[in-house]
Amino acid sequence: MKKSLVLAMAMALQVTASAYAANPFSDVPAGHWAYDSVNKLASAGIVDGYGNGTFGGDRLMTRYEMAQIVAKAMAKGANVDRLAAEFADELDSLGVRVAALEKKSDNVRITGQVRYDYTDYSGDIDGYRSKLRSRISINGQINDDWKYVGMLQNDENLADDIGNEGTEFQRAYVVGKIGAVGVSAGRQNLNLADGNIYDTRYDGVNLTFGKEVKLEAFYGKPTNSFKNWGFDKIYGARVNGKIGALNAEAGWTKFEGDATPITSDDDSIWNVGATYNFSDKASLGVMYLRSDVEDLEGDKDGFVVTGTLGGAKASKPGSVGLVAKYYQQAAGTAIQHTMNGEYGPTYSGEGFKGYSVAGYYTVAKNMIAGIEYYDLKQTYSDDKMKTLWSQLIVTF
Repeated sequence: MKKSLVLAMAMALQVTASAYAANPFSDVPAGHWAYDSVNKLASAGIVDGYGNGTFGGDRLMTRYEMAQIVAKAMAKGANVDRLAAEFADELDSLGVRVAALEKKSDNVRITGQVRYDYTDYSGDIDGYRSKLRSRISINGQINDDWKYVGMLQNDENLADDIGNEGTEFQRAYVVGKIGAVGVSAGRQNLNLADGNIYDTRYDGVNLTFGKEVKLEAFYGKPTNSFKNWGFDKIYGARVNGKIGALNAEAGWTKFEGDATPITSDDDSIWNVGATYNFSDKASLGVMYLRSDVEDLEGDKDGFVVTGTLGGAKASKPGSVGLVAKYYQQAAGTAIQHTMNGEYGPTYSGEGFKGYSVAGYYTVAKNMIAGIEYYDLKQTYSDDKMKTLWSQLIVTF
């Protein structure tokens, strides 16, 4: 490595060479193209030269020598993040910790996702949808214990030319801890019972405790876009843990708000579920749900069975995942379901049942294609609802 490479560090120091004494190196005379930069580095104590009074700019340096210069530049506040990462091992041997510097350089991280989906509806409903969704996520490290998370989303309906696209901040919250309690607060996503009860945004606070067995309590309200039932408050608690190959969870959720077409009362939902992992590529899960609200069929119960095989990973081209589900849910157990299939407006008092099958394939790194088929029907009117959903997700 040429010693002249360190001259770039001079750009990171917020002082000028003229503020210092004359350059001490005989092989860098006044008028030399590197005179000002070397003068700055020498005066700041970052480079020392050699005992014979020369700078030796054309001499090859060892990694250890370079690490010493990087360490001195770090101590002076120079922005040498990339060099610090490159010479992390040598800096560690010098007793210089770079973890804090690396955190600072990655203080704000921006990622994105673009999803195109085409949906065909058939049965007693008919139609199609063509949509492009773009998301930009922002993660900002506030300190060692807290960070900020935000997400901008833009939706473009390609099935019409009305121009009804919109961009909005769909998530904006902080995540951290107070002692042993994890905290997230703000507009965030709330997923209840694997999304079979509720899976969308809400404004609220989540508190979590524990690792092997995790306890969580939450309180907040649905965002205006998803107050389908007229509820304006959500709160509850859940617990989940792992015993060998078995993952188990149980929870209780209370929805409160104005009267809805199905009930003039609030809705309390209990859920308990378990998933057995036969291997890291195959699992079978069952989720049971019970609402205190009767639907038009007089039902309060629901259950969902899920089988998975493999998994499409964004980082692994050629990977494949398969998922099959069976649903039978009373209206009071599904407030805002996570599925991409049409299941009818449960707030009207009708539950639904049926199945779905899905396959996903990683066509290239960070590019996953998927197709999902839903065959459902409402339990009171017997209306049939079939959905063929296809998508391509690109992450960056």
